[in-house]
Amino acid sequence: MLRNSIQHLDPPLLSSLILLSGLSLVVLYSSGGEDPDLLLKQGIRIFVGFIILFAVAQLSPQTLLRWSPYIFSIGLILLSMVLLVGIVGKGAQRWLNLGLFRFQPAEIMKLGVPMMVAWVLTRNPLPLRWQDLFVVILIVAGPTVLVILQPDLGTALLIAAAGVLAIFLAGIGWRWIAVLTVAIGAAAPMLWTMLHDYQRRRVLTLFDPWSDPLGAGYHSIQSIIAVGSGGVNGKGWLNGSQSHLEFIPERSTDFIFAVFSEEFGFVGAALLIGLYVFIVGRGLYISFYAQDTFSRLIGGALSLTFFFYVFVNIGMVSGILPVVGVPLPLVSYGGTSMVTLMAGFGMLMSIHTHRKLMPQ
Repeated sequence: MLRNSIQHLDPPLLSSLILLSGLSLVVLYSSGGEDPDLLLKQGIRIFVGFIILFAVAQLSPQTLLRWSPYIFSIGLILLSMVLLVGIVGKGAQRWLNLGLFRFQPAEIMKLGVPMMVAWVLTRNPLPLRWQDLFVVILIVAGPTVLVILQPDLGTALLIAAAGVLAIFLAGIGWRWIAVLTVAIGAAAPMLWTMLHDYQRRRVLTLFDPWSDPLGAGYHSIQSIIAVGSGGVNGKGWLNGSQSHLEFIPERSTDFIFAVFSEEFGFVGAALLIGLYVFIVGRGLYISFYAQDTFSRLIGGALSLTFFFYVFVNIGMVSGILPVVGVPLPLVSYGGTSMVTLMAGFGMLMSIHTHRKLMPQ
């Protein structure tokens, strides 16, 4: 039994995730003011995340396929409940109180949306008919709008990206891509009006953060200073002045890459990005050799969404993208996001280890 369980873990992917989690603890100890309690909490969350990964990896892709409508439906119900009875924190209503802990249902939809899109596409012939395309667009749009209303623009972008990537990987024709592009462009003014004032200011100050250095541009300015001050080799672990003098906001969550870059410099940042590239590449490799449509779509969508996750956070911290509140995956402090990501990697391992052995 133990031998069979071990066979459902992919050693290269597992090793890289362990290394990334270890780096998380190292940089969190510095960014969190050398607080051992913070480190302990993150360590527990990492441990729980790997337990979830191990459990999900034992499920076959066929089981994941059958569960997809239920996971999506539960996530949609929980998102609706957030708008009715959710907990308000930092100006946003994103969490449900489950007694022992708070839970962010939007995280479920990072898995639920691509799973549901892949489920629909698996049951219908490819290439897509317009009826099927309309259905999958509704599947993506519904949860995205509910999350925007919380408001949580960063998570909404990730959910939308996961669904759109699954549609793209299905082999959608360029005609439909053009139609979707035009539709998104037409909806852009309406989406702009749905944003809160502070979100619109963040987008506008992207082009000139110094226009409001103590307001909307403060986050970008301080993180850019931290990243640049690290130089080639960095200032050394625990020696980052921007973080330890508390100039960097949200330094343990959204802007932890700025702390890492200041202390470990260009070399450290390049190695961290290289580790992320390896993880994404391994996920795409697994998806490429998957032996059924559902596995290929869900595996590819999860891998590319993880890349999008990393790109948005590093772009935000580096000042080339607006501040949207997206944490650095598997490095930033947080619980629900950690569990969701590990569950996604558990799916990738399931896809890889449950396939029938064939010459490649």
